[in-house]
Amino acid sequence: MKIDLKMLTRTAILLALTVAFQSLALPQPVTGPLVNAVLFVSTGIIGAASGVLIGGITPWIAYAVGTMKLAPAVPVIMAGNISLVLVFALLFKRNRYVAAVAAAVVKWLGMTAGVKYLLLPAVKVPAPVVTSLTIFQLWTALGGAVLALAVMAALKAWESRQLRI
Repeated sequence: MKIDLKMLTRTAILLALTVAFQSLALPQPVTGPLVNAVLFVSTGIIGAASGVLIGGITPWIAYAVGTMKLAPAVPVIMAGNISLVLVFALLFKRNRYVAAVAAAVVKWLGMTAGVKYLLLPAVKVPAPVVTSLTIFQLWTALGGAVLALAVMAALKAWESRQLRI
């Protein structure tokens, strides 16, 4: 992937959109799919580097704004986001629907393993936080996939319409 001004600008816009979503302090069932949708869209439209950048920064932003109050969970969330991006990028050109589901499942499995084997042995984590970092991740990632696939289809239709005029 070529890193140029267009790629950096688009990534910055999507990162700003993600920060806006996180700053609204909406419940996880709303914020999670929105953030995951941005990860999918940035990867599908701009490329894996964009998705990795956004996926690596957003957990720190969530911690900074108080959405995520458990600092030791930030690396686990980063790893989950980045795994989602990389799996989606790897499979996207073959079948975007399979890629989205596979990416969501890999994120969930990775975060569940991270919580179980890295976080829980080191830190006392309340049960609701464990739930939000494990099974909820599957649902928010799948929700984000549905949103992202709809947005990408709409953008593709809009782009093809613009080119014909």
